[in-house]
Amino acid sequence: MLKHGLRFYTVGLGGVVVQLVALAALQKGFTLGYLPATAIAVELAVLHNFVWHERWTWADRTRSTTGQTGRLLRFHLANGVLSILGNLALMAVLVGRLGLPVIPANVISIGICSLLNFLAADRFVFRAE
Repeated sequence: MLKHGLRFYTVGLGGVVVQLVALAALQKGFTLGYLPATAIAVELAVLHNFVWHERWTWADRTRSTTGQTGRLLRFHLANGVLSILGNLALMAVLVGRLGLPVIPANVISIGICSLLNFLAADRFVFRAE
């Protein structure tokens, strides 16, 4: 579990970069509001993370491509839902109510959601079969 945890958070750091860059670009370049931009940025990070979790984090549990579609669906149902709903709810509070800047608020949101995401991925999505 330690190996998977370290790999999960290493991949997650890449996902954080994807999410923050996408959030900034969507807000500034496409002038989206912070909540729609957050939802799109989280989805991009979720897809990024799934690919790397398949290939590296839990490669010992995903040796064949059989079941990959099911894992992607489970990943979206678990990590995607936790990440998108968690980030949107936390951003609404941190930015909308408390007035924090968008990027720092999103970093806080990501940190809060990450532990639940690891447990969901390890126990539900990439479970040992």
